[in-house]
Amino acid sequence: MLSIALAGKPNAGKSTFYKAATMADVDVGNYPFTTIDANRGVSHVRTECPCLDREERCGDDNCRDGKRYVPVELIDVAGLVPGAHEGRGLGNQFLDELSTADVILNVVDASGGTDAEGEPVEVGEHDPVEDVHFIEEEMDLWLASIVERNWESIERQSRSPDFKLDESLVDMLAGVGASELDVARTLRDLEYPEDPIAWTDEHREALATEIRQRTKPLVVVANKADIAPEGNIEALQEAADVVVPATADGELALRNAAQAGVIDYDPGDPDFDIVGDVSDQQREGLHRIRDVMDEWGGTGVQGAMDTAVYDLLDHLTAYPVQNETHWTDGQENVLPDAFLLRQGATPKDLAYAVHSDIGDGYIHAVDARENRRISDETELEEGAVIKIVSDAN
Repeated sequence: MLSIALAGKPNAGKSTFYKAATMADVDVGNYPFTTIDANRGVSHVRTECPCLDREERCGDDNCRDGKRYVPVELIDVAGLVPGAHEGRGLGNQFLDELSTADVILNVVDASGGTDAEGEPVEVGEHDPVEDVHFIEEEMDLWLASIVERNWESIERQSRSPDFKLDESLVDMLAGVGASELDVARTLRDLEYPEDPIAWTDEHREALATEIRQRTKPLVVVANKADIAPEGNIEALQEAADVVVPATADGELALRNAAQAGVIDYDPGDPDFDIVGDVSDQQREGLHRIRDVMDEWGGTGVQGAMDTAVYDLLDHLTAYPVQNETHWTDGQENVLPDAFLLRQGATPKDLAYAVHSDIGDGYIHAVDARENRRISDETELEEGAVIKIVSDAN
């Protein structure tokens, strides 16, 4: 399961985002460090279900009339303050928790209603652009400190005649999610001395920054967009490459209302319908949320996660089936499983995603949409429905 982590300073709305995205019972408060121990839960990214290409919907619990919700892990950790890499606040704990994440959602208080430490101030008093880059900087410095602490070991290993820098770096950085490919591409893009003993702090910091960018890409979530002063969202969009305006409070209100049967709403919808009895005050609140959704195309909570997985991580959704005609498993369930794979993934990659034994026993694959056998090297596309033939079936 892919892992998405929520980063940001205290009181930016991470816990509200987490609660809205998972509907888990967590503390939400208007004070720094509401979260002490990391919350880990299951949320979902949204895509179109292949059942839309059939006469009937699949009826899967994670499919709502063709809107397919694919599980991902969501992590909410303690807020980050300047100097976290040196242990300020709950910095070390925060940064260590991030090491397992595949992508980071940097939740920023777009209203400017909290200062750099997460303390409440008047809306508009703080410039939220200042909160965009310090997250990256703290993560880079944290990773640089890991490299620095372990560099003496690299130097000792370099004295061996069979020493290979890339292999040693993979061993050192595996704990932060760096793969052989990440290390190889990083070294290709950096200029550095051949002898590790000649490396300077600048070389190690450049290595850390490049590795962080490859292993922990960031999406800026411009939270509290519903109360952000004019120009704040636009300034954030100019300051970062990927910005999603959001109202986590609004999303949480919609999900609670949907659970109560008051509105008809699925996460990620651009609008909702009021179907139950509401008070004048509740109706007014729902209309305020709708105004934000009209402006930004939704509440941004679902959109931020979808952007992180499908755009930034460049993943696709594939659906393994046992019956290529009816798109069912052995129990006649239609499209029961969905797997997130990197773009360029092949049928054999899907087989291993299902189970290592299925991958080891892989024989061939069938494209269920076209009911034809496909090459083992075929690159899967979004919404692929694939029958895996394996001697482990």
